[in-house]
Amino acid sequence: MLVAAAVCPCPPLLVPEVATGAAPELDAARTACADAVGLLAAARPDRLYVVGPAPEGAHGVYPAGTAGSFAAFGVDLAVRLGEGSAGDGAGRPADGWSADAAEGLPAGERSADAAERLPTGERPLPASLSVAAWLLGRAGWADAPIEGLGVDEAATPDVCAGLGRGLADSAARVALLVMGDGSACRTVKAPGYLDERAAGFDAEAARALGTADASALLALEPELAYELKVAGRAPWQVLAGAAEGAGLDGQLLFEDAPYGVGYFVAAWS
Repeated sequence: MLVAAAVCPCPPLLVPEVATGAAPELDAARTACADAVGLLAAARPDRLYVVGPAPEGAHGVYPAGTAGSFAAFGVDLAVRLGEGSAGDGAGRPADGWSADAAEGLPAGERSADAAERLPTGERPLPASLSVAAWLLGRAGWADAPIEGLGVDEAATPDVCAGLGRGLADSAARVALLVMGDGSACRTVKAPGYLDERAAGFDAEAARALGTADASALLALEPELAYELKVAGRAPWQVLAGAAEGAGLDGQLLFEDAPYGVGYFVAAWS
């Protein structure tokens, strides 16, 4: 059962070494993320799952100990997901998982291909999970075994919710660290330029995240999210599936749109 969740944005700029001179601009977001991760530890989970968007070829399970890097952003900084090694027991897939489910696919679809790839400790963490690993390392996380899940940003709400239910059912006390950004179309200088629909989408996402409204998260439209370059839609809907029947309350700890991208930090407990 899901007992706690933290929602954090996943721009590499959250890491000060990547942001360099712009680092102070996200100090408030870093502080809120630290507070949210601290609430996860306070929930005393049996297992922590880290969920974030991943590009094609990077979907699926990432065992504890999997390494990530910010070299692609010009910084010689490596991170590791948790304290375990990539081959230890902490990295086993949750009971009842299939490789198809971890890929965000309907059961049975491309099972042979997916099974060949997952799980693996050899491929690096996608950027979203690398940011999560940095947050957990900064917090000195040692409170529960960790496993990462890279989610296809195009996964349907039903697939995402099913993944979340599987995570919640995998242990008596489950916590989630959910990584994802809002729209990238809030200003003319945003990565996706200005789209008048972006502010409304982000306002509803922020409200749903801040009130633990799982139904509202599941109602976020994938097509609109894609058009607005929303990286968090699929991970948030995994959270919504995991939270079904859990009776959690939400709190929005941070909301802003620096660089024209919606960033939210929320805690569910």
